[in-house]
Amino acid sequence: MLAVFCVPGYAGQYTIFKGDGSDEPGFVPPPRKMRLPPPPARSVSSAETTIPFPPPPVAPVARTEAKKPPKPPVMFTKIKTGHLLDWCATPNDVNNLLKSMKGMMNINYTMEVKSLAEIDPTPQNNPIIYRSGHYHFSFTPEERAKLRKFMLDGGMMVLNTGLGSSPFYVSAKRELAKIFPEVHIQRLSSDHPIFHAYYDVDRVKYRQAVRKTGFRGNEPWFDGITIGCRTVAVVSRWGLAVGWEQNEDESYQAYSSADAQKLGMNLFAYATAQRAWAKQTVKKMKFVDARNEHSADKMYMAQVVYDGEWKTRHAGLSVLLRSFNLKTKIPVKYALKEIRLDDKRLFDMPLLYITGHENFLLHKNEAAQLRKYLLNGGCLFAEACCGRKGFDLAFRAQMQKLLPEHPLKPIPAGHSLFDMPNRVAQLGVTPALAAQAGSAAVKPVLLGVEIDNHYAVIYSPFGMAGGWEMSQNPYAHGYDESGSVILGQNILMYAITQ
Repeated sequence: MLAVFCVPGYAGQYTIFKGDGSDEPGFVPPPRKMRLPPPPARSVSSAETTIPFPPPPVAPVARTEAKKPPKPPVMFTKIKTGHLLDWCATPNDVNNLLKSMKGMMNINYTMEVKSLAEIDPTPQNNPIIYRSGHYHFSFTPEERAKLRKFMLDGGMMVLNTGLGSSPFYVSAKRELAKIFPEVHIQRLSSDHPIFHAYYDVDRVKYRQAVRKTGFRGNEPWFDGITIGCRTVAVVSRWGLAVGWEQNEDESYQAYSSADAQKLGMNLFAYATAQRAWAKQTVKKMKFVDARNEHSADKMYMAQVVYDGEWKTRHAGLSVLLRSFNLKTKIPVKYALKEIRLDDKRLFDMPLLYITGHENFLLHKNEAAQLRKYLLNGGCLFAEACCGRKGFDLAFRAQMQKLLPEHPLKPIPAGHSLFDMPNRVAQLGVTPALAAQAGSAAVKPVLLGVEIDNHYAVIYSPFGMAGGWEMSQNPYAHGYDESGSVILGQNILMYAITQ
């Protein structure tokens, strides 16, 4: 639910266009004192290699000029608009962040300021597109298409809500929803890699002005769009820019300067790692059913649709089904049904699959029908994609509420589930999980809800879908490719034979 915080006394005083939101509750104007950055120094052409007119009494001598070092690569491109008061309210924000990054991380990057029309849509040339503001805004359909391609190709968009001004925040979320209508935008949980990419910033210090709005949390507030386990766009609910400028004014609705700096560096580190990973995962193999192929008596699955980030990977399940078919010779249907839990067709589904990264809730009627489905012999296969704690905590809570008389418990290592069609004693894990576990291989961890002597729910708290696609995210806490496949095959075998 959107939190709207009122700041009285500004209605009509800072209007820049009709409908800009300056008369709406929660509008916060730009800082009263704006210092524009100095203009760039006049460049001298390298062709001027002789002394200009009038000539000296002797023959012209070529100048000896120190060679300029190569220009650092661009990391941030700041979007400018026709309203200077909006996009340039904190003119030195990105420059100061880059200076801090150079001093603290020993890396050297530069920035550019361009209109959206001028921006090169190639992520290698504009890794992070940054937009800051206080007012309502909107993109044209052409601009949305350009930004969508940019982000899907590996780029990242960062939207900074200037001093917590609600009109900008509302517009930013609305525009991202239009750019990616198939994805649910939601707040990122504190275990998201963005908050741990360089510094651990799962708790932050907010300024007094944030507390005066009534907000009491101490976790960073980013809303995000995640595609294929990569968050491609974030909106910061509270101001980052004044912290990057190291403006310590406590009357601003913003993070402390120290935490804003750390969050900015984390955004850089995350975007850099994810862009490199995205290059390797551009083309994914996905299996489909042959045309006119008879699908009766084939194993098939349905993926649960819920209000949240319910679809994290688009090809993984088809790859798992293909490997299962090759291993067992059991015919499978690759086409997945996508179904809500309150759909009456739910009871025709032999196996359900649910996954996600973040927190979620089931509606009362959805929970009631899922309970009925499980008590009547249905099977639910669940996975915390990338091993994310947000989904893990939510799923455990939902199961406790749904089936209080049937607790979710570890499946014993000697259970037959770990024997067919593969004998599974240890599995390789991702580098992130290996660093946490202190080993590159671990015993498989599955939890289950047992009903009438069979597991109606099988849940993996470690990520598997990225392994099925042979492209685990670099931040994923999960099983490696081979481990994900063989454990997934065993889960499918158990589900269809019980």
